[in-house]
Amino acid sequence: MSTLRQFLLGAGGVAFTTGIVSYYFGKHRRSPAQRERERREKISATGRITDGTVLDVREAEEAGAERQFLIYSYDVGGVEYECSQEVTELRPYINMHSCRLGLPASVKYDPHNPGNSILAAETWMGLRE
Repeated sequence: MSTLRQFLLGAGGVAFTTGIVSYYFGKHRRSPAQRERERREKISATGRITDGTVLDVREAEEAGAERQFLIYSYDVGGVEYECSQEVTELRPYINMHSCRLGLPASVKYDPHNPGNSILAAETWMGLRE
């Protein structure tokens, strides 16, 4: 009987611990929108600035929702980067109709990963008018 009791107590402890861990990580999991906002905030706060150019403005419809993208290029250390940034959440800060091909812009990038960059964030704007 004591072996069965020990087994049940051990199994109950494992199940309890698994439940607590699942609840904790499930509750604190960040959505893709939250991760993107945190990325923009980090680059806005710690990134370096370089000159860039807006190449295109694209709108795409996905799952019934309209998404807007800015496609841009910039040069860091002799390497040219061509990137896009989804700016759907930043519409209150950006006049999409003033963005055009060849528009000069300031680009903030992560100095440790120059391909990780932004044209706009809630607290910083690199688009010039």
